[in-house]
Amino acid sequence: MKIAVIGTGYVGLVTGTCFAETGNEVTCIDIDQRKVEKLSAGEITIYEPGLEKLFLRNLKEERLHFTTNLKEGIKDAKILFLALPTPPGEDGSADLKYVLGVASDLGRIISDYVVVVDKSTVPVGTAEKVHAAIAQNATCEFDVVSNPEFLREGVAVEDFMKPDRVVIGASTDRAKKLMSDLYAPFVRSGNPLIFMDVRSAELTKYAANSFLATKISFMNEIAHLCERLNADVDMVRLGVGSDARIGKRFLFPGIGYGGSCFPKDVQALVKSSSEVDYDFKILNAVMDVNERQKLHLLPKIKSYFNGDLKGKHFAMWGLAFKPNTDDIREAPALYMIDELLAAGATVTVFDPEAMSNVKQVVGDKILYAENQYEALIGADALVIATEWNEFRTPDFLKIVKDLRYKVIFDGRNLFDTQSIKDLGFHYESVGRATIN
Repeated sequence: MKIAVIGTGYVGLVTGTCFAETGNEVTCIDIDQRKVEKLSAGEITIYEPGLEKLFLRNLKEERLHFTTNLKEGIKDAKILFLALPTPPGEDGSADLKYVLGVASDLGRIISDYVVVVDKSTVPVGTAEKVHAAIAQNATCEFDVVSNPEFLREGVAVEDFMKPDRVVIGASTDRAKKLMSDLYAPFVRSGNPLIFMDVRSAELTKYAANSFLATKISFMNEIAHLCERLNADVDMVRLGVGSDARIGKRFLFPGIGYGGSCFPKDVQALVKSSSEVDYDFKILNAVMDVNERQKLHLLPKIKSYFNGDLKGKHFAMWGLAFKPNTDDIREAPALYMIDELLAAGATVTVFDPEAMSNVKQVVGDKILYAENQYEALIGADALVIATEWNEFRTPDFLKIVKDLRYKVIFDGRNLFDTQSIKDLGFHYESVGRATIN
């Protein structure tokens, strides 16, 4: 099948590449000429494990194409995916200007029946707005479908190729048949292809992400309680997660969630709720907890240094909001860096993938190390902000050698507390006893 993907950001590039991998001819369209030139030349523009191999293979096999020309890109395509940004406005609502702008352009271009698919995360009712924007100028039949993505950064290729489920909101049998044919290779193992009405599909994405964000914030609240009651959040997590009704995932305490999805989607669902006069109290609390959690380590750091961080130097491991991505959107590390600098401290950072993105935002306000151990040299303490696997079993002798003091503030609970105690570190984590 010939399809087009409009937008080559994270969702668009993964979507286009994975559809090409199953034999479809895919054209990805973007207004950024420089990005299109890079992609056409085989230079991938995001970091996502496993994606580059598929990208290069399908580019070579000429199943994957890139262009800035919308009319050229959608020519002969049966399905058009909208994978465009929906950034949050000041009030938390999703900004639909890119989605509706392209929809209006499509109305002037399409000449035969197509299915237009909202792949971007959009508020309930967006498909109706997209349909109206296209219909203003369209002279042929078309359908608008909602097909929310459930990709986890770091494992997005696996999530796309082997989805837990595929959710499709469609109102006509014609659109359902095309979408069913397209997704057939991805659900051969029996995972469900779930058809529903369009509004329910749009809400499903927000509901799923908001529920997962709620689990994270709930465990972070439990971690606060553990610190006050001298309990161990790791033990509590194991006990709670073994209940099949709850499950083990998204129960790890830390310094809050970030990224492009959870913060934006929770905000947008709260905003949508307010627009129909509903006060979504749980999600308001989830957002409050998460904002507080991003700076959970700061009071611990200040207390250890007697409230004065002026002139102190910190090493920070991890900048991305989670491991296996270079995404720094709403990353807790950035919030901590701002607070440390404001308190008069200096910071040297290391992250395997995200440093170039941080440089664009933070610039030369901080120092950047070539590796995790170089970041330690001359630092008064180590702060861990992202749980990259390479940080889990470090050479502690190197840490002792390069740090001025044996002090670690761990926002991701990477290390076993007894092992750290045996090594003689002062170690503070989340929801566990302080080790002196």
